[in-house]
Parts: sequence; structure tokens; C-alpha cells
Amino acid sequence: MADISPLRNAAASARDRARRAIDIAMGLEPAVRRSVFTQFDADRIMAEAGALDGDTERQKGPLAAILVSIKDLFDEKGQVTSVGSAILADAPPASADATAVDRLRAAGAVGCGRTTMSEFAFSGVGLNPHFGDPGNIFDPARISGGSTSGGALSVALGIADIALGTDTGGSVRIPAALNGLCGFKPTQSAVPLDGAFPLSQSCDSIGPLAHTISQCSAVHAVLSATTPPPQQHETLRIGIATGILTEGLDAQVAADFQRAIATLAANGFALTDIDLPMLDGFGNSNRVIVASEAYRIHASHLDRMETAGDPNVLRRIRAAQGFTPQDEADARAQRASAIAAFSAQAEDFDVLIAPTVPTVAPLIADVKADFDRLNGLMLRNPSAVNFLDGCAATVPMHASQPLATGLMIFAPGGHDWTVLRIAEKIEALLAPLSATSPAAGQY
Repeated sequence: MADISPLRNAAASARDRARRAIDIAMGLEPAVRRSVFTQFDADRIMAEAGALDGDTERQKGPLAAILVSIKDLFDEKGQVTSVGSAILADAPPASADATAVDRLRAAGAVGCGRTTMSEFAFSGVGLNPHFGDPGNIFDPARISGGSTSGGALSVALGIADIALGTDTGGSVRIPAALNGLCGFKPTQSAVPLDGAFPLSQSCDSIGPLAHTISQCSAVHAVLSATTPPPQQHETLRIGIATGILTEGLDAQVAADFQRAIATLAANGFALTDIDLPMLDGFGNSNRVIVASEAYRIHASHLDRMETAGDPNVLRRIRAAQGFTPQDEADARAQRASAIAAFSAQAEDFDVLIAPTVPTVAPLIADVKADFDRLNGLMLRNPSAVNFLDGCAATVPMHASQPLATGLMIFAPGGHDWTVLRIAEKIEALLAPLSATSPAAGQY
């Protein structure tokens, strides 16, 4: 558990590893590289790697020489935090690293570029009119998923070992699932949000995207300053979420989900269907809470967004102008009740499962033509966990299919290490079925 060693090559210095990552990044077409990174400064990366090679104490850290791409909403000392927006491109550089970034660097990690994202992290599809639209690692004509879009591509392309992302309604899990990666969204309170530009103070959380759950666990241990508890014998009782989380699945997701269930049943997991009635109407309440908080954060520059912002993001923020204070109070009351009900109902299970996203990655052209519907579809399942203040991982479940799908493993807040431990077991069972290394040569 919490083992980062598969990423390491004991014979390679941090500079060697950084040089290889830089070569891959600089080998991309400039427009593609710009769609993945808001800033990729090779000299800065090499300088940071060289500093680590000369620091014997940090070389002992649990993430020594691991390359981490950083979503463009985290402060890094001396860098502009533009949050994927042209509006903040001229903001003053940050005076200090965000707490999450500081913890990663203290553990020996090396920053490996600032990654693109949906503007202000307010969409689940990952498109960005300022930097370009990152494609999917399996098919560049399809979305990467968002909002940690560039982060997913930085890992899938082999540039970064880990992507540092945020998840307000699925922004780690959606791009991880659609690009054949693993991702982890912790309990919101597990990782300090200091120095991370907010979308919704009630729902924002910080987590990693990586090739394996073991790598996610190693990063979460650093970010949360916790260690996994001693492992005990467990029956591994899994609830199969029914209702809204399994409605409207496309053919591939439905087939992959049933195959995953059959695999778990064949390997001794105790599986039981479970309905989650507390999610009835959650989408509207979630929208009221997130949009209201986003509106208060961005109110001072909404006029600039009219001419220099993403119109889809602006429309989502401005939706809050139609909500009353009572609407927001009612939404928060519904959420509090749902969190309590979910915690009580989930006591009979170690974790619950559902598809991470109900469809494979849509085509970019289709999303641009039908943004509201497809963005809502991408966000539906993962945002339910944020609404319930839960924790969740995603692992690949797409077998030999040409597009990736993900299995979401989730539980009430506070059960982060249980989710990670069981997700690692499930990943091991599903991994032989899943082709997680597409031909990235398309890029």
C-alpha cells in the first residue's frame, strides 16, 4: 500500500528523469503542448530537478524524483495562477506555494509544468477556448474530461508521473476514467485547500491522477499527512449503486460495468444492490450550492468574462443570479440531510461501486454543439459523491475496448484509506482485462 516505487528508476537522477519528460513534451506539436500545459518551462524544471539531486535530505523523501504536473489553480511561488483563464493571466505571481504543492516538494517531488483546465474549473468536459481543447489519449477527437484536463494528458502521455488535481464534482475522476488512468478524490477535509484557487468552498477537494492506485495512495499519504491504518481481515462487502448512478449507461459502459461486477463476484466479494434515495433531486441542489459560491468568488470580474471568458463557464456562474437566499439555504439543508442518510445507509458496506462516468468520452464537436447536456452527463455520477461529502477512487474497467471507462469505488467521508485499499484490490482484478496503454503516437 502507498508504494510509489514503480515510478522510480534507482539509477536515474532527477535531472535524467526531467530531461526525458522534457523531450516528450517538446516532441509534441506546439498547439498540442499548449492544450496540455499553460506553462512548461524546461529550464525551471531542470533547475528544480538539479536542486533535488543536490539535496540529500529531500532525496530520502517518499516521492523523491517523482515528476508532478500541477493544475493551474495551485499557487507556486513566483508563478502566475491563471486558473485556465485569460482574465487572470496578468495577475501578480504567487508569493508562496500552495500547501499541497509545498507538501509534495518537501517529500521530494519535482514540479513538471502547470497544466490546462476548464476555465475556473467549472466544467467536466475539459474544453478551454484560451489554451485549446485537450483531446483524449485514446482518440484526440474526443474530450479529455475536466476540469483537470491537461493533468490527465500529462500523465497519459508519459510526461509526468503524477498529476495534482482538484475535484469539485468529478474533476479528478472524470479525466482519469476517460483516459484509462486511476484517480482519487479524498474526503474534502483531508487535504488543506490553502493556496488553491476555489470554485466551491463546500465541495472542492484535492487529489492525484496516476497510472495506479498504489501511486495515488502514496501521493495521498503526503497530501493528507496521514498513513494507512493496519490492514485487517475483511469480508469486502460491496454495494452496487442502483438508481440514478446506473441509469442511461451507454452500451460499452453497461457491458464493462457488468463484467466488473462478475469479476468481483467470482473473486469472493459480497455484492448487494443498494438504492440511494438521498440522491433524489441532488443535481439541482448541488448546482445551487456550487454556482452560488462560484458567483461570489467571481463577481468582480464577470463583466470581463463577457468579452474575455468562456461563455459556457460564464453561463454556469451567472445561473446563481436566479437563485434566492432561500434556494441556497434549502439546498444546503438537503445536502446535510443527504450526507447523514448516506453515512447511515452505507454502514452495512465497506464501499459502494458505480460507473465513474455513464458514457465513453464524447466527441469534442458533439460537446461544443450540446454543451449543457453532455457536461451534465459527465458530472452526474462523480458529483453525487461530492454532494454526499464522500471519498472515491476510479480504476479502469474497459478491458480491450478502444475507449476507456472507469469503475468508481466510493464511501462516506472519513473512509479514504478503506476506499484506497479496496480500490487497489479491485484494480488488480480488473487490470488483466484492461488495455490502459493506448497508442499515444496519435499525438
